[in-house]
Amino acid sequence: MGSASKKTFLPLDPTSFTNESKAVIDFIADYYNNIEKYPVQSRVEPGYLSAKLPESAPNCPDSLEDILKDVNDCIVPGLTHWQSPNFFGYFHANASTAGFLGEMLCSGFNVVGFNWISSPAATELESLLVDWMGQMLMLPPSFLFSGTGGGVLHGSTCESAVCTLAAARDEALKELGGWENITKLVVYASDQTHFTFQKAAKLVGIPPSNFRSIETSRATRFSMSPEKVRIAIEDDIKLGLVPLYLCATLGTTPCGAVDPIAELGKVAREYKLWLHIDAAYAGSACICPEFRHYLDGVELANSFSMNPHKWFLTNMDCCCLWIKEPKLLVDSLSTDPEILRNKASKSKDVVDYKDWQVALSRRFKALKLWIVIRRHGLANLRYHIRTDIGMAKRFEGLVAKDERFEIVVPRTFALVCLRLKPKHEAEGTELNCKLLDAINSSGRAFMTHAVLGGIYVIRCAIGTTMTEQHHVDALWKLIQEKADVLLMGSDRIKS
Repeated sequence: MGSASKKTFLPLDPTSFTNESKAVIDFIADYYNNIEKYPVQSRVEPGYLSAKLPESAPNCPDSLEDILKDVNDCIVPGLTHWQSPNFFGYFHANASTAGFLGEMLCSGFNVVGFNWISSPAATELESLLVDWMGQMLMLPPSFLFSGTGGGVLHGSTCESAVCTLAAARDEALKELGGWENITKLVVYASDQTHFTFQKAAKLVGIPPSNFRSIETSRATRFSMSPEKVRIAIEDDIKLGLVPLYLCATLGTTPCGAVDPIAELGKVAREYKLWLHIDAAYAGSACICPEFRHYLDGVELANSFSMNPHKWFLTNMDCCCLWIKEPKLLVDSLSTDPEILRNKASKSKDVVDYKDWQVALSRRFKALKLWIVIRRHGLANLRYHIRTDIGMAKRFEGLVAKDERFEIVVPRTFALVCLRLKPKHEAEGTELNCKLLDAINSSGRAFMTHAVLGGIYVIRCAIGTTMTEQHHVDALWKLIQEKADVLLMGSDRIKS
């Protein structure tokens, strides 16, 4: 442990900044070069870190060398390596050199762009970037600043869900005559919709009993039925409730299902519901013309969100939200404290993004996304998406050729849902749970599971930045290897 006098305490010294930043970059580069040497899923036990680190903070400064040694010895073993090319769990969190460079600039400038005057470039680049992204997705002008709408960069889909639900809630309560009617409002989604929307509805005051989870089935590839939504709405109206908000999903988390946006949009318009489209995962794919048709009907939505930090080579965190009527969002979320009043805001000629989100403070996320788009270009971003989908298609084909396995839901994007067929259906969950545990325990790959229509499935989400075809082929060999051992052991027990 070192020591330092007050005279030499320089928390932001350009000279040491250069040297120490280089040391950290070298450390990260070495981590990426060696990432395949680590077990993908961390093998530590709960509470492991308290035994390795001191119980209290140091009084005097430690050297960066000592800190990085502790990162290597104490922190890295406790990481599940999301950037490993053998990470196939959840949905990927893409990273890239461009995204990292953007993070460096964002952290280096460290501006807090809550309103226009606090950093005009932060606000104006963000407004430009959401229009760039909207144009790449071929969103209608009603969602763009260059048209009649607008967009904002949030940290996550959950924040976008809270903000759009709040806007829909407040607009509805104005018509109903006051907050005492909040218990009448109802939210609709499918049983495949991300659970964050249930949390968001609860956070804005919608009673959990007023959240309708529309049942899906294997027959429709687990997409939401417009007719079932219509029936649920009619039932609620008969009970004196007020249908408020409908969430359609493009690429559900359990299986990548795609809801029929155009048909759901017609239902939402008929009953005057706010329609939000959650394209957190698969929205990125729609920059490719061959996948854009999945967004047909988007013009009927009130809001639309997708996460560049999932599949768009943009390091965490970054979520794009577009809204047709920004005024509704601002009316719901705006604040006007004296300390923040200024001529620019008063003129109404600028965007103050503090009124488009929950928090006041905000990072310069647009810088990161701007650099990602500029360094890669649309052509390479499309290549990235298509390559991942191509690898997933090949993996799906390999699984389909092995009669012991089953593709539970046909693949749409780069998520493959499979299972090892049980001899007796009642044994399916235990069998596949054991298979997944054997794969993850090997340290050679990591996947996660879902339950679809009562069927336990193993999810293989392909799309980590450094994943190549040979990693996918190795995963399939690992799955077969562990299945062989599992089935052999099962046969021995029965004999």
